[in-house]
Amino acid sequence: MVRYAAALVALAAGPLLAASAATECYKWKNVKIGGGGGFVDGIVFNPTASGIAYARTDIGGAYRLNADDTWTPMLDWVDSTNWNYMGVDAIATDPIDTNRVVMAVGLYTNEWDPNMGSILRSTDRGATWSATKLSFKVGGNMPGRGMGERLAIDPNLNSIIYFGARSGNGLWKSTDYGATWAKVTSFTSAGTFIPNPSDPSSYQHDIVGIAWVTFDSTSGSKGAATPRIFVGVADKSNSIWVSTNGGSSWSLVSGQPSQSYLPHKGVLSPSDKMLYITYSDGAGPYDGTLGAIWKYSITAGTWTDITPVTGSDLYYGFGGFAVDLKKPGTIMVAALNAWWPEGLIFRSTNSGSTWSRIWEWGNYPDRIKHFSIDSSLAPWLSDPADEVPEPLGWMMESMVIDPFNSDHWLYGTGATVYGGRDLTKWDTVGNITIKALADGIEETAILDLLSPPSQHVKLVSSVGDINGFIHDNLDTPRTSASQFHNPKFATTFSLGYAGNKPLNYVRVGGEAGNIALSTDGGVSWYSHPQSTSTTGSNGVVSYSANADTIVWSTTNIGVIRSTNSGSFTTISSVPANAYVAADRRDNTVFYALSGNKFYVSKNTGSTFTQTVTLGGSTGYKIVPNPGTTGDVWVSTDAGLFRSTNTGTSFTQVSGPTWAAHFDLGAPKTSGGYWSIAAMATIDGKKALYRSDDAGASWVQINDATMGFGTAESNRIAVDYSQYGRVFIGGGNGRGIFYGVPGTGCSGGTSTTTTRTTTTTTTTTSSRTTTTSSRTTTPSTTTSRTTTTPVTTTSRTTTTSSRTTTTTASGAQQTLYGQCGGIGWTGPTACVPPAACVVGNPYYSQCL
Repeated sequence: MVRYAAALVALAAGPLLAASAATECYKWKNVKIGGGGGFVDGIVFNPTASGIAYARTDIGGAYRLNADDTWTPMLDWVDSTNWNYMGVDAIATDPIDTNRVVMAVGLYTNEWDPNMGSILRSTDRGATWSATKLSFKVGGNMPGRGMGERLAIDPNLNSIIYFGARSGNGLWKSTDYGATWAKVTSFTSAGTFIPNPSDPSSYQHDIVGIAWVTFDSTSGSKGAATPRIFVGVADKSNSIWVSTNGGSSWSLVSGQPSQSYLPHKGVLSPSDKMLYITYSDGAGPYDGTLGAIWKYSITAGTWTDITPVTGSDLYYGFGGFAVDLKKPGTIMVAALNAWWPEGLIFRSTNSGSTWSRIWEWGNYPDRIKHFSIDSSLAPWLSDPADEVPEPLGWMMESMVIDPFNSDHWLYGTGATVYGGRDLTKWDTVGNITIKALADGIEETAILDLLSPPSQHVKLVSSVGDINGFIHDNLDTPRTSASQFHNPKFATTFSLGYAGNKPLNYVRVGGEAGNIALSTDGGVSWYSHPQSTSTTGSNGVVSYSANADTIVWSTTNIGVIRSTNSGSFTTISSVPANAYVAADRRDNTVFYALSGNKFYVSKNTGSTFTQTVTLGGSTGYKIVPNPGTTGDVWVSTDAGLFRSTNTGTSFTQVSGPTWAAHFDLGAPKTSGGYWSIAAMATIDGKKALYRSDDAGASWVQINDATMGFGTAESNRIAVDYSQYGRVFIGGGNGRGIFYGVPGTGCSGGTSTTTTRTTTTTTTTTSSRTTTTSSRTTTPSTTTSRTTTTPVTTTSRTTTTSSRTTTTTASGAQQTLYGQCGGIGWTGPTACVPPAACVVGNPYYSQCL
């Protein structure tokens, strides 16, 4: 039942009762930005079956490698009931039953995420999953997430699995393939390192805990528990532990380094019974200014420092480490955070006695590179405007060599997966080709989406950490030319367009003063003349219908306004952090939403007046009708509301009892009402719905294979030109999807159907059973890489002209359709009262 606020003003009668929403089959695909976009913090190869490999990410789930070097997502079924599964803190592939894979999932260990962590397990390489709820949290997006792997499967008896927990929860063990878990009480070290106890954010206040678990596969025999197990703990004093009796008792490994570093990786070389350990003075992935690499001879019990650089050359810690199982003594290591001039990778063919670098200094500032970059699968990575156009990467915590192919290697970065298939050339010709190899991994956080009425492009996106893109083709990787430039922000938070001049865009970015304009539909941009460090940051931006007034609800200085590119002034009559939107046809009208209170301005944003108090307590979004003045829709935690009198009064729309982001797009029939897509709750089910009759009836357009993660974090756009095409993306870290109605289309982006079964879990050594519970509270914070924005400005302007020409055939184009331009052979007249407006020489549009 919907509860209404007592102070409800001018709200029409309550919603009509609706029958249970029908379902419609949709085909879903990723909009291809191309190759990653976020932190790939773990990659593992199966050591006994060729071609099996998995990658994990901090907020974007996990992926399985395919034979053609593409990746298949394995967690697209995750929805609002289990949204924290998208943070994967550890992954392990079974060396005996090679179809098995297990993951430790959960996003945060602080208050941002109220959910307990889980262990997911699959017996079919990630096609289907079962879940075991843990009694503590897991931090897939917490500091130290590139350490690992924290999960390890016994190579001699695969029913045994160990998991190293965070937050002081210690070491855990399963003896039934991960179905139930008990704490290893004999292991007493839970870790002491806290990244930054004085940080005002609680994000860095937690104990990082256990960093990795490594079995010595050369000890013991098949069918019995492996006796020797090593555990690395995030503790700068006592970090490396060992058991020689299958985990019954533990002791510190004698003679280990006394440096004040944390162990990031512990990788075994079985052929020479050597344990290699990379160290950094920070938990990563962003910090780390000193570090070391040591090898421990299991046979001799001796330690050797094999750090490849010293002195002033050492200004970083070490992360990813790889052993070539086919070439004993061949190892590789990555600098965790050599931010300048770019990343560093080292290789040795004699167990670390000597090293070669992938690049070295020539005559400063020139460098001698022993590699070339092929970013054709993710061309946006090679941006000539960047300080380092073709970087090797940063945050390099994962690096692996295919155990069946010494030429094949992969490593994860803060932006993508790199690697190649000619690695042994490093030792002969001295040059290798490094490729972007994350095809299928779309790990971006989407902050805003716009399907523009000016259909010279299909989609415009605001993307965390990599600015934003113009999408003229949904299935082709984006180039650097497709990104927003001049200025280029690290993150674009919000987009807006002018309803009567829809080639005019505005966008705002993550740092103070970041506001940019375009007059040609995002092809070129220029900084707003008043874009300075004293203006706002982040928030939501809106553009008046005639492109002369900007109203920007900032996160730092309230709601501000600029007219004709003039100075920004504060609007005191509307609350700070309100959601703002401009009427698409009436240049004088702006709308605002704060909580459940709705505001209207009829003087181009100079002042606002509250008109109504809507149902619920939390407002999400305002969507004005693209073609009609005063027709405006609003979503709140009580559902959807519509006004047809410029916000004077509202009627609640039938069906949704909760609604978040939504949009209006192309109607089903010519002259019909706009199609609506909304993330909403109807008949108690939170899902993605579409209505073609102004909300009188709804159909669900996602299924069990496509959950879209946290409902509240998703952004939605509905295509203005193609009926039924819906775009969805959000902070869940899986990029942007687009869906179209289809037949026989269960399955989403994966070729297999996924399902999850919740089981019980033992939470103490005495195996006390607890009941699984679910919550739908969203996570609103992501910790990602940042890039320095380019601040040069280049202003390009285009003059629009209005014409009323007609074609000989008498054909007329509908509102927002193309009506002219070089090469155009369609109608050049518009259905009245629209007229044909020249946007640029290649595109004119009915407005």
